[in-house]
Amino acid sequence: MRKETIGTHREGRSQRERTSLLSRYSVDLGQCISHRRVENALRAAAMEQAAASRAKSEFLANMSHELRTPLNAIIGFSDLIVRQTPSVAAKAPEYAGLINTAGKHLLNIISDILDVAKIESGTFELDLQPCALRETIVSAASLVEQRIADKRQILTVMLPDCLPSVVADARRLKQVIVNLLSNAHKFTPEGGRITVTAALVSARTMAVAVRDTGVGMTPDQITVALKPFGQVNAGRARAHEGTGLGLPIAKAMIEQHNGTFTVESAEHVGTTVSFTLPVSTPGQPAKERLP
Repeated sequence: MRKETIGTHREGRSQRERTSLLSRYSVDLGQCISHRRVENALRAAAMEQAAASRAKSEFLANMSHELRTPLNAIIGFSDLIVRQTPSVAAKAPEYAGLINTAGKHLLNIISDILDVAKIESGTFELDLQPCALRETIVSAASLVEQRIADKRQILTVMLPDCLPSVVADARRLKQVIVNLLSNAHKFTPEGGRITVTAALVSARTMAVAVRDTGVGMTPDQITVALKPFGQVNAGRARAHEGTGLGLPIAKAMIEQHNGTFTVESAEHVGTTVSFTLPVSTPGQPAKERLP
């Protein structure tokens, strides 16, 4: 009887020891997992902070260059005009034209920055009305066709004879198309092709696409290019003027129109940027037609 009692006590103690060991192991494992999660979170936060710091530094360096270039031109040529030497007097109209061009460029940069600030703060507003898409595309193309011709690029606008109106802010839609054409021009080499097309994709949706035969981008580069102030790579960015706001502003504005915005690209092949807009339906207020 005593032997049975001792055996029972031993079995109970062994069971308690196993349970205790299992509990300690569970606690230790839980602590290890918790510590590993904390370490991973801290590491991710550090990497994110480093990336944000690099992006901030790149943005400040790029913005400094973009602002200084037109400002230096404005100050330099205006100083020459103020001196009014005989040699300068004959060139005053030319210098005034250069000052005007630099001033407009500076205004465009500031306007882009303000647009981004309004979009991110949620205060960006659109004047949505029935808009003649064909006329808007043709007007936007006319603003950049000389620059495209100067680079010996070929611009083709392929539009159906009858395009329905879309629900849009005409001024902002024109800004989007000009941004896309300017980007295509900037990153397409001499002799390259830029094509603009538009077509109905459904009874209520119109699609517009801008294609080029430029340098193209990888999927990772597309992600960077769609972020405000993103520069795909430093070498390429410095070879071309720009703040890195063209694509992000265009995307945000199209989404404000309840449209979709997509970028397809391949390195050394080219890029296609396409977006959709709601079609205008006669007899209904524009804002009521938005989905």
